[in-house]
Order: sequence, then C-alpha cells, then structure tokens
Amino acid sequence: MLIHPLVTDTKTLAALCDRLADADFVCVDTEFMRESTYYPDLCLAQVASSEEAAAIDPKAAGIDLAPLLKLLVEDDVLKVFHAGGQDLEIIYNLTGKTPSPLFDTQIAAMALGLGEQIGYTNLVAAYSGVQVDKGARFTDWGRRPLNERQLDYAIGDVTHLAKLFPKMVEKLRRTGRGEWLDDEMAKASDPATYANDPEKAWTRLRLPNRKPEVLGRMKALARWRELEAQDKDVPRGRIVKDETLGDLAATPPRTQAELAKVRGLSAAWATNNIGERLIAALEQAGPLPADEMPAREAQRPGLSSEGALIADLLKLLLKIRSKETGVAPRLIVRGDDLDALAAGVRDGLPVLDGWRRDAFGNDALALVEGRLGFAVKDGKLTMSRISD
Repeated sequence: MLIHPLVTDTKTLAALCDRLADADFVCVDTEFMRESTYYPDLCLAQVASSEEAAAIDPKAAGIDLAPLLKLLVEDDVLKVFHAGGQDLEIIYNLTGKTPSPLFDTQIAAMALGLGEQIGYTNLVAAYSGVQVDKGARFTDWGRRPLNERQLDYAIGDVTHLAKLFPKMVEKLRRTGRGEWLDDEMAKASDPATYANDPEKAWTRLRLPNRKPEVLGRMKALARWRELEAQDKDVPRGRIVKDETLGDLAATPPRTQAELAKVRGLSAAWATNNIGERLIAALEQAGPLPADEMPAREAQRPGLSSEGALIADLLKLLLKIRSKETGVAPRLIVRGDDLDALAAGVRDGLPVLDGWRRDAFGNDALALVEGRLGFAVKDGKLTMSRISD
C-alpha cells in the first residue's frame, strides 16, 4: 500500500479524493481534541483504500477541506469506520450531513462473535494477529508539528482497517449475516443521531421528578445551558453541572440575587450577565406539555412478579442463544423488548420479525408459552422441547 506524506495543501487533497472516489471503499478515521470545547476540534483526518493511504492536516495554512467533505458525504464510495460515532459527529458538525453509504466494523463485529463493543486494537489482533501500538493515542493532536510516531499511529488506524474490512465482509457473506446489520448501520448514519438540538437536551438528563412544572423548568434550563455552551464553545458541564440544573429546576430561585446561595454556582452569578440569562430562562419556563411528558414505567406493559421471572428466563435464553450463534445480545434484542414479550406483547416487536425471529424470537415465544424449558445435561445448561 502506498503511504503518502502528510497532506497539507488543497491541490494534493483534491487529487487524492478524486482517486479515492473511484475506490471500492475508503476507510476513515480522525484525531481530535474536545476536552475544553463544546465542538470536537478536528486535528487530523486519515483515509485509506486498498491501494493508498494518507493523513490530512486540517490545521495546515490555507488548506480547504471541501474535497474531503465531498468525498465523505456526497460521493457514492462506501465509507468504512470503526466505532465511528465521534468521527461522524465531526463530519456532521462540518457539513450537516453524515457519510453514506457507511459501514462500521464495530457494529459488524456484533454479528461475527466478537462482542458488543470490541476495541480497534482487539479487532486488528483478531483478524491479523498484529498488536497495534497505542502509545500515541493520548498525545496532543492540536500541537504542531506532528511527529513521525504520531503520524505512523494515525495512518495505522486506516491501513489496518483497509486490510481487515474485506475479511469481515467475506465472513458476513459466508454466514449470511450481512442484512442483520442493516438496522444498526442505519442508526449510525442517521444525521439525527448527531444533532445537538437544544430543545431536546433535557431528555438526556436525570429528571428530578415528574411534576410538569419542574420538568418545564428542566427543559428550559437544559436549552439555556446548551445554547450557552455552543455560543462559548465549551463543554456544557463548564457552564453548569447536571446536578445543579436539577436543583435549580426542583427549587428555583425567585431572584438573581439568590443564585449566590445555589450550590455549584459562583457568587458572581448573582450580578453577572449569565446569571441574568439563567433567571430569564426560568421565568419564561412553563409546565411541560402533556404530550411531552416522559412515559411512566407503569404505562408500559407492566410486569407482574411472575412476568419478571419470565423476563429473567428470557435473558438466560438470550445468553445461551447468543453464545451458540456468536451474535452479540444487543444485536438480537433490546431489554425493553424482552420485558414486553414477557408481559404478553406480540405485535410490533422487532425480535419477532425477520432474522431475529429465526435466531431467537421463535424460541423466546416457545419459552413464554411453555413449549421450551431448561435442562441440565452432562453438567451443561441446555434447552429442551416440552411435549403437550
């Protein structure tokens, strides 16, 4: 494989991307810093096909990343990532789009007996026996110049990926499991996954209680914090911690002066502009509308004590089937679906449709309906059919 020198100019980048657009696939990785910023700071981008690889310096003077961004979000070539969530977030922030078509090797590993969240180092070792040197992982990628060890490490992340990806695809074809990944790949490429909508920021927080007035204030405060963090480009926790937001929502101060007494806030908030904006957000907050209220656990199909035992048996069955098939449990069924199945729900459950039904759903139904039981044979837990 041809390894190019560090790309630092637009002309070289454009020529590289033109060639990669005609490749069978392009492996992509990024190095970034985000400890002190709201948005990840892209410091390096690495790309590789089966024939060539390069690292691109986004911080090089005068470089325009437009050719790279076009390759990633417009060209039809398949883009390959490993655990690409943060890489995709960066691309989304720069373009408002996500790469498509997309393949994530960590997701694929769930169907190939390698667990739910296999790391890149272990994946490379599993397919090639190579032990990746991760010593440069936590270096300062924003500092220039980048040294040879950093660049070797960064390029390795895509060159190894370019070698193992075809092997994974071939194994998926042999096992007939390629379509099993469609749902997870679709989620990974959905732009909504990476949009930090201030209006929805409250849904990621632990809620103090279910009172509409409190939740309305929580929504307003979370929106306010998100906008402050975006505007200042700092982590949201640098504005206000989650715990403090909860306290403010549950016991709101009546005046800005009272902010000086709130645990987790500086006394200066009693008189400064950010404190004024916080109070304004609280004053404008109304009760959370009924159609936005989070669902109660009791509003789901409830589990009796017997149902809870059935759910536990289903989890045991899932563990057995997952081990037998070499498929990660999370790819087969979500925990909520197991509970719903135990509670008697049959309609609208993904586990009772398509390949999931064949791999687990039919046996799960048989267990719930008393047609399948556990047995111990030769010291091992097995499943046995129960005749009528």
